[in-house]
Amino acid sequence: MTQEEKERIERIASNFQFEGKLMGLIPWGNGHINDTYLLTYGIGKMGYIRVILQRMNKNVFPHPVELMENIVNITTFLHKKIEENGGNPYRETLNVIPTKDNMPYYKDSDEDYWRAFVFITDASSYDMVEKPEDFYQSGLAFGKFQCLLADFPAEKLHETIADFHNTKQRLANFKKAVEEDAAGRADEVSKEIQFVLDRESDAGFFVDLIDKKELPIRVTHNDTKLNNIMIDNYSGKGICVIDLDTTMPGLAVYDFGDSIRFGASTAKEDEQDLSKVSCSMELFEAYTRGFIEGCDGKLTRKELELLPIGAKMMTYECGMRFLTDYLQNDVYFKTSREGHNLDRARTQFKLVEDMESKWEQMRCIVKKYIQ
Repeated sequence: MTQEEKERIERIASNFQFEGKLMGLIPWGNGHINDTYLLTYGIGKMGYIRVILQRMNKNVFPHPVELMENIVNITTFLHKKIEENGGNPYRETLNVIPTKDNMPYYKDSDEDYWRAFVFITDASSYDMVEKPEDFYQSGLAFGKFQCLLADFPAEKLHETIADFHNTKQRLANFKKAVEEDAAGRADEVSKEIQFVLDRESDAGFFVDLIDKKELPIRVTHNDTKLNNIMIDNYSGKGICVIDLDTTMPGLAVYDFGDSIRFGASTAKEDEQDLSKVSCSMELFEAYTRGFIEGCDGKLTRKELELLPIGAKMMTYECGMRFLTDYLQNDVYFKTSREGHNLDRARTQFKLVEDMESKWEQMRCIVKKYIQ
């Protein structure tokens, strides 16, 4: 971080209700979208407190005010629920730190929007599953998230990214990217393009069920990767769901599916050696058990039976999104090397193929926990 960048962050931080003297400032995390910093403040003899300061990506989230309204409403609701259940709301949900003007965000002179959260101490997030127990805890936490928010009126939430899991629309966007071929890359990825088109009939599955009102619209997180769960360093239990930017009305199967896509894979999301990529049935079962247990009877039987399709659909959709971005010259997801988004797309498509080969096994695992 340059001195100029550091001074800018310090100026931004001075607008929030932070206590003490700023002692440390470092970039934090490895998210694809927002710029995140960990700030440490000395508070005299009481030691140190740490906070998260984050610049919201206005290209990805064009309505940051509505986004923060969602987050404040959800975290306030969760805070009350957790207290009622005898939990610790300062560790079990995000806590927004307001600006000195008592706003949940600060808008700087560059028209960038910033927000701050209390840092959750003695807890860690993991980019890859190190042991099945961690993935079970992740499932339990995301299931509990569904359970706690089961009576929150989902229709009151803003749609922070329009058509986020509208796979039909994602497919239309993909086809347009292929046709326009803005980066001149379509010829080199003809195999990957065909993979998407071969499964075109799958794209409307959940969209059609929503239109027919056969599945309930719920509060959904929509980015349920393992690294969006804070796991207590001592107990090993999943304690808090973080990164609520894409929380909006949706289907519970979306959240389940995205977790499996990311966490049950035997390789990193951008693995270049596809022989390492598969969907672990041990991890699939660990998460399924935790998620259904955490939901505590709040999902319908039909929702539960469709969980495997959610896993396949979210993986297919995500691969399509990575490939779309690659065709559009990498304008959405952060990349760190040439062909990064293409590598990501290929891992997703390999996972889809592997799920298809293990379909009956996945269905049996889900059935085992809903009887």
